[in-house]
Amino acid sequence: MSLDDDSIPTSDLIEGAKHPSEALAVIGHQNAEDSFVDAINKGRLHHAWMITGPKGIGKATFAWRIAKYLLCSPIKEEGASLFGDTPGVIETLDIDPHHPVLRRIQAGSEGRLSIVRRPFDAKRKLFKAQITIEEIRKLKSFFALSAADGGRRVVIIDAADDMNVNAANALLKVLEEPPQHTILLLISHQPSRLLPTIRSRCRTLRLGALSQVDIDAILATQELEIDAAEMGALSTLSAGSAGEAMRLAQHNGPAVYHQILGLIAQAPKIDRPSAIKFSEQYTARTNSEDLDILGLMFDRVLSRLTVFGATGNTPAELVHSGEVEIFSKLCPTPQSAQDWAELCQELSNRFQHGRTVNLDPVALVLDMIFKIEHCAKRAQGLT
Repeated sequence: MSLDDDSIPTSDLIEGAKHPSEALAVIGHQNAEDSFVDAINKGRLHHAWMITGPKGIGKATFAWRIAKYLLCSPIKEEGASLFGDTPGVIETLDIDPHHPVLRRIQAGSEGRLSIVRRPFDAKRKLFKAQITIEEIRKLKSFFALSAADGGRRVVIIDAADDMNVNAANALLKVLEEPPQHTILLLISHQPSRLLPTIRSRCRTLRLGALSQVDIDAILATQELEIDAAEMGALSTLSAGSAGEAMRLAQHNGPAVYHQILGLIAQAPKIDRPSAIKFSEQYTARTNSEDLDILGLMFDRVLSRLTVFGATGNTPAELVHSGEVEIFSKLCPTPQSAQDWAELCQELSNRFQHGRTVNLDPVALVLDMIFKIEHCAKRAQGLT
């Protein structure tokens, strides 16, 4: 199992959260599990599966759940035997928590499991931007090893979207001539970025956004200090992503949302000293996670404002008790909702560009606030 050593961080691990490999169960995504179980029961276990869906909804956790089951379960003959009986039907991917193979997986010593991910640059102490062809070539030696106990091998590629062109072409050759008793699990946030020939050689398991109940349940399993009063806000602002909810919890996402809402509530005339004070919180945070959360919360505020204005419907889950009153003032008509929608997209693009070229965060935030102020004036016919 190529998880490397403890000195190398895990790229898909959120600070304070458990690694996907540690989960004993998957919360949500029962339909996807049912589809995989059905394939096993019908003797149609494909050699490659693409697990797709938005980031943070549990795709990696689901891939690890599949891998654990496959490695801990014997290979069964497909179809009926000479005596007319059929292999036992399974109903779940649950396994014995004390299974010896599971203990090896948790210890990182299971030789039939290989993880492909972006390589870690020890000198710069960060992960490289792409999965390179060298990482795919390592699978050749992995496949050359004899599978212990005659069982399956499993490869998890996390995430397949990170492969460069050469790596993708190398993987395609593996998919075209898959080794016997080997299952490849490709995690993909944006499958449209992958080669069509790769997609066509995989069966797809699509995982959808999580419900608030699911996200609350997942957060309860993590070693995070979360105020119970914030649980609803985290679920709502995360847009169905448990991973996003964890990030928001770590970086005070709901509090930032409330601050932004308080500022724009002053529109069409936002208090300048208040805007400057708010912006100066991000001085010297050019590359910080806090700044990313800020951009996301601006997007959430404007998106919720736009939907409210366009539909006239009160949000199903309120993040702040004053949202309806503020949204009603800023976006009184469906026509003004279009202006807010365009501004939301514009600010998202400007924010991402500013992050890319390392613009001064204070100037970047103030620019966003003033553009919101201008849009509010236009919505109320003051320009």
